[in-house]
Parts: sequence; structure tokens; C-alpha cells
Amino acid sequence: MAAVNIWKKLLTLLLTLESVPEYSCNFKMSFVKIDAQSDFSYHNLPYGVFSTPDNSRHRIGVAIGDQILDLSVIKSLFRGPVLSNHQDVFDQVRPTKYVRKTSSYLLSATFREAIPWHLIALFLSLHHTHKHASIFNHTHTGDYTDFYSSRDHATNVGIMFRGKENALMPNWLRLPVGYHGRASSIVVSGTPIRRPSGQMRPDQSKPPVFGQSKQLDIELEMAFFVGGGNRLGEPIPIERAHQHIFGMVLMNDWSARDIQAWEYVPLGPFLGKNFGTTISPWVVPMEALLPFAEPNTVQDPKPLPYLCHDDAFTFNINLFVSVKGEAMKEAATICKSNFKYMYWTMKQQLAHHTVNGCNVRPGDLLASGTISGPDPDSFGSMLELSWKGSKTVDLGEGETRTFLKDGDEVTLTGYCEGSGFRLGFGPCAGIILPAL
Repeated sequence: MAAVNIWKKLLTLLLTLESVPEYSCNFKMSFVKIDAQSDFSYHNLPYGVFSTPDNSRHRIGVAIGDQILDLSVIKSLFRGPVLSNHQDVFDQVRPTKYVRKTSSYLLSATFREAIPWHLIALFLSLHHTHKHASIFNHTHTGDYTDFYSSRDHATNVGIMFRGKENALMPNWLRLPVGYHGRASSIVVSGTPIRRPSGQMRPDQSKPPVFGQSKQLDIELEMAFFVGGGNRLGEPIPIERAHQHIFGMVLMNDWSARDIQAWEYVPLGPFLGKNFGTTISPWVVPMEALLPFAEPNTVQDPKPLPYLCHDDAFTFNINLFVSVKGEAMKEAATICKSNFKYMYWTMKQQLAHHTVNGCNVRPGDLLASGTISGPDPDSFGSMLELSWKGSKTVDLGEGETRTFLKDGDEVTLTGYCEGSGFRLGFGPCAGIILPAL
């Protein structure tokens, strides 16, 4: 009888959540012990897909501290008008914003005081699980678009290849420049990356040659998953773009600069990019990031009306890149940047992407392009840090680089800093394997 009363009380509490505004929830902090430096604080609750050695089935979980809450085990607890008839979302690996609200309550100290937690929940160690690449379609991302939205990066690259007077192409300040990437080669953090081979023209006075890339590079990026799509032929207006942006990940869009330099005219990147793109395994929902929004970059000239929005949608996310060579004991930080340096916002990217009627779908991934800041130590690629190979990047321990070597392990990290807590993304890492 006591157990019946507990479940009745539980369902009553969960049903009330549907009427509680997202930012008016006055729950006590989580009862889970969380280190102050953990990326996965109670303020975060990112989603990811995982499996365990004793259960290979991919299912959705929420990371908190060094543990994972397995949502598939407690899916019956997600009630209310939205989720009560759609609990299959936990089996399809596709969460919604309503899941976050209920998860926040289930993990709160308020909830533990009301319900004996051991009767209903299952925690798993973050370190003993296998993470997978996408929360929307098991291990496969949908379509993938890469933008070119950092003015500092675009200016640096333009100066290198076209000179200071023609650094930015005429369209760059008028629209978010982008290209379609290859979704099949998007991999989760920890997956090794094979050095690519291809056609290059290192000597402009001679014909091209075939061989392994000698200018393998990283690109510090972030990306967002589309949560809700649009019908073919119907644009997403910028006023509603935020409703279609689910959450963000870190991204390393590996680049073979010598292959890219030869192939990119006139249609842009191809084999120099599509061999591998690494993303972090935990998707941080926009609801968690909104408290870290900052005023958008002032855009001059003013964009066309379909790209204009006044609400802050630039985010203060500290970003870092480290490299650890095969013989190195410690990784060296080579870049300290911030997502707030972006010129074009995610809302502008999505509105532009669909203004011609292009349809996006849940699970599509839209990336920022390389994120560089105004100072040399904030440049988000080896191309910029070594200034096209004209100078070396010091890694310490007697190691220097212009571009990456086989055996190098590159790790991207990022977090927002709150009052006494951190909201981060976990590592986005990959090690370079020799070319075949």
C-alpha cells in the first residue's frame, strides 16, 4: 500500500511539471555529488547516446557529474500532455525540451525528499560506458552543413591567400557563407582519424601530384543539432529559428590544407574535409546555454531584413585546443578562444539555410566554421597559428609543429562559467593515424 501511495504522489508531482515555466522551476540542487570543475553540473544536464559492456543497445541518457541517468529505464515517469503518449522518444533516441524539465526535477534534492530514489532510478558510471555520435538517429547524423562565420578567421585566411586588400569576399558581410559537408564521416570523440591522401600541387610551376597530406590541420568549431524541421518550400523565419535549434556540441572539422588548396576552386572544400569530423558526445540543450547569452556582434553593413534579430544569441563559451605528441608527457594548449567571437549567429545561419525553401530535419547538424578571436593565441587552426607554415607552434618538451604529425592527439574542450559551477561539453578528441 505504501508503494502505491509513493507512485501516486510521484505521478502527481510529475504532472504538475507541465504547467511550470522552464525558468521558474525553484527546485533544490541535485542530490548527486558533483565536483565544482565538472562539465556536467545540475545546470547542464546534456543528452547523449550510450551503451554498456553488458548491454550493447543504444539508449539515451543524461550526464550529471561523473554519472549517467539512463532515461530508458525510467521513461514511464515522464508524464503530462506531451510525453505521456510519446514515451517512444526514449527508444528512438530523440529527446525533447519536456524531457529536460522532468529530468531536472527527478535529479533534484526536492524530488529525493519526496520519493525514495532507489525505487525508480538507475545510474551508470560515465567512465564505464560507450558514447555514440548522435542523439537523434543512433550513431548517424542527418545532413551536415558547415558555415564560415568567424570574421577573424575569414580575414586571416583571406590575407594569406589573397592579400590584405581582398581578405573578405564581397558576399561575406552580407550573408552566412556555408557549404554542404559529408555526414557519414562525422565521428564521436575518441575515434582515431586516418591521415588522408589526395591530389595536391605543392609546386605551382609543376603538375599536381598524389600522396598523403603533409598539412593536416584542425578546426576549432561548435555545431548545433536541428530539433524540429520544416516542410520543403517553407522557410524558417528568423523570429522562430530558436524553436528549431535543440542543442550544441564541440566540433573538430579536420582539414587537409594542401588537398583543399588545390581542389577548392571553384566549388569549395571536398576531399580536404570529408575524411573526418569529430564531435563531442554530449549535446548541451539551448535551455542550459541561454543564461550565458551575450549581445550579438554589431554587423556593418546591416544584414537584409530576413537575417535581422535583436535578441542576444551569441554565447560566452570558453574554448580550448590542446595537442599531445606521441612522445610528449603532457598536452600543450595551443589555442584559447570563445564562441562569442562569432560574427553570424546560429539563428541567422538557420534562417539563411532555409530561406530558399530548403528543408532541414531533426538530427541535421549545422556547424559554425573555425572560431578565431582577435589575438594570435585565439586562432582556431594550425593554418593561422603557424601562419600558413611560415612559423612554428611551440608545444614544449622540445616539440614544435606547423601542421599535425602522426600520433598527435588533439583535444577540444569548452565550458561556460557560472557562479560556483561549470557548464561544459566534455572532450572532443581524436588521434592521428598514419595514411594507408
